Amino acid sequence: MRAVQDRHRTGPEEDPIRTLRFGVNYTPRHGWFHSWHDFDPARAREDLEQIAGLGLDHVRVFHLWPLLQPNRTLIRTGAVDQLARLVDLAGEVGLDVLVDGVQGHLSSFDFYPEWTRSWHHRNVFTDPEAVEAQAALLRTLGRALADRPHLIGLQLGNELNNLVEHNPVTVEEVDHYLDTLLAASREGVRPGHLVTHSAYDAAWYGDGHPFTPEASARKGDLTTVHPWVFSGDCARRYGPRSPQVRHLAEYGTELATAYALDPARPVWVQETGAPEPHIPAADAPGFARATVRNAAECANLWGVTWWCSHDVDRSLADYPELEYTLGLFDSAGRPKPIAEAFAEVAAETHSIRPRDTALVLDCTPATRSVSGPGGAYFEAWMRLRAEGVRPAVVLASRADDAEYLAARGIKEVVRPS
Repeated sequence: MRAVQDRHRTGPEEDPIRTLRFGVNYTPRHGWFHSWHDFDPARAREDLEQIAGLGLDHVRVFHLWPLLQPNRTLIRTGAVDQLARLVDLAGEVGLDVLVDGVQGHLSSFDFYPEWTRSWHHRNVFTDPEAVEAQAALLRTLGRALADRPHLIGLQLGNELNNLVEHNPVTVEEVDHYLDTLLAASREGVRPGHLVTHSAYDAAWYGDGHPFTPEASARKGDLTTVHPWVFSGDCARRYGPRSPQVRHLAEYGTELATAYALDPARPVWVQETGAPEPHIPAADAPGFARATVRNAAECANLWGVTWWCSHDVDRSLADYPELEYTLGLFDSAGRPKPIAEAFAEVAAETHSIRPRDTALVLDCTPATRSVSGPGGAYFEAWMRLRAEGVRPAVVLASRADDAEYLAARGIKEVVRPS
């Protein structure tokens, strides 16, 4: 596996240069994730070769929970073997791999095994037997993949907080759920592999949402953020070429850093993309370049993983319109202009630019939306950014902690006016 991060100075007066990871979330071109029903290694390899051809270094991959674990006490060996084969194929073409375990939620669809539904409904977050079943699945996947030298690690699942609507849960129950599944994942993989979890933006911006910023920023080996331009209607509110849109991933990285206990905790922009019509196709390459370049200046950035590799084929029905055009490649496997732009910016040399000014975020779980698009704090941060200031984010509880501020290189603390 490639090194997570390698920083060095090229000269006494220059900003630190580091190696970042650039990859893509793999969406199979033929049949989308339904392709797991009749997995075709040759087609998968073709997709992965296209991705590697862009010069990217990793993919994030997903199997479907109902196919892996159709019964609470049955994990299908054949399905696990399929996943392992996909991981091997990625390695053969030079790609490292993060595996998401419990899907869960993918591109507007939820995938529940039948044993969690109908007359024997189980809350996937709080039912002890349901939680243990997911833990068993993650242990199994980790053990099956642990010997792969190109495995980055294991993630609990994709944006599991999307399942909250059908599975009511408290903050304390979420914490127990995450702790249980993270521990199970560590039992499977080997030391050196990452163990992570992910949540969509409600964890950061949603008033009272049970998945909290603290859980995202303090549990697992690094923080993952999914700064989508449709969250809070950001692109429509401010415009597709606005600073608010083009600095959104940078802002999300700095917001995540503020909630971490460790000032140096890495942050992974694990999903970002150019959904039409929020980002018109003609603006997509420029959006990709600006998003990556701005985020790359953040000291704690681990890497950027684009959503997604291939467009959903329009022969498949019932997706939101934006899902059909999110790929770097179209549904015929041809690279789109955004693919060339992302590959270009991924190949650039990226330097860390120090942030010695921090804007204080003072909110409660019930007023978290101030930090999202349209919120007073979000707009204050973006005003500073547009004025040429490169603000960090600091929580009000740490704004007077001199040792902490020094560890982050912050010399001036300002409050929103």
